[in-house]
Amino acid sequence: MSKDMLLWDETIFSNGEVLEFDYLPEYFVHRDSQMQALRFSLKPALRGMRPVNCLVKGPPGTGKTTAVMKVFNEVKEYTDDVAFVKVNCQIDSTRFAVVSRIYEQLVHITPPSSGISFRRLFEKVIKYLLDSNKTLVVALDDINYLFPEGHADEVMYSLLRAHEQYPGARISVIAIISDVGIPYSFDPRVGSVFLPEEIAFPRYEIAEIADIISNRVKHAFFQDVVSDEALDKVVTYVDRTGDLRIGIDLLKRSGLNAERRASRTVSVEDVDKAYEASRLLHLCRNIKSLSDHEKILLGLIAKDSSLPTGELYKSFHEITGLGYTRFYELIEKMHISRLIDADFSGKGMRGRTRYVAPVYDSEDILKCLE
Repeated sequence: MSKDMLLWDETIFSNGEVLEFDYLPEYFVHRDSQMQALRFSLKPALRGMRPVNCLVKGPPGTGKTTAVMKVFNEVKEYTDDVAFVKVNCQIDSTRFAVVSRIYEQLVHITPPSSGISFRRLFEKVIKYLLDSNKTLVVALDDINYLFPEGHADEVMYSLLRAHEQYPGARISVIAIISDVGIPYSFDPRVGSVFLPEEIAFPRYEIAEIADIISNRVKHAFFQDVVSDEALDKVVTYVDRTGDLRIGIDLLKRSGLNAERRASRTVSVEDVDKAYEASRLLHLCRNIKSLSDHEKILLGLIAKDSSLPTGELYKSFHEITGLGYTRFYELIEKMHISRLIDADFSGKGMRGRTRYVAPVYDSEDILKCLE
């Protein structure tokens, strides 16, 4: 057997845990200003005061949740008087589900899914906070998923106005929105008490992507396993989407492809094969997070990318009834999200006719929209 062949009980991974989505990296860079803003917002909690609420926003895979969790862990080193809870709103997408998750993380007991009212469960949360004299900081991760049915306002109103009904209750919220361009609006009753510090997480630059991916390779694989060419290909794929999680998943899948070949090194072909297998998964996940109107618009673009925006708007308006301002906002949002390219052709009445084309293969987009 060739010495370049991997034996059945050997592996090229030195620490595969580094490539899991829930791994909290020690090496977390290119987010210094955002981390400082989060620290400053939580600082009042160290003096028994209510922390400043935050609105953390940016495209998927730009470090938002990781930054929040790392700052949570930092503050825990200085005080036991603050309870930190993270709720995944994609999973817990109702007011009752959110409060159930908060209760579970505070007292380490899962509440019954029925037979108890929201009010009673919420009072149990408040009683715990008052009895223990703790401040509660809730990170609502992917709060986007609470908006469609109006649950976002319900959850925020209950948490942020709790002190009015329960004097002494100290609760602050970090709302994490995976979005770009178009701000979400809360009910005025919520907005008047939310008043957040807004912290933006932009897309990573390609040099930043290369730095982060290189560090993951260093800690996940044995030395000289991933070639420079394979690393560059991973970085290229991440830059195309802007989602760093795609790169981390690609490294894992590429490594498994290499092991399947009994190879001691990861090749460009391993990366390409991994991307081919996972591209629809990531694309469909991104499309799933779009609103119904955004999905309609993306579908029209995928079906015919030769239409100038004027013609595209007519088709969009006939289906949705929405005006041009909202249409333009959606175009800008998907352009920034790298789902579409929106360029001016230099032709037309004012020399600025705009054409819109999908970044991804049209057939793949339509499959995800089915």
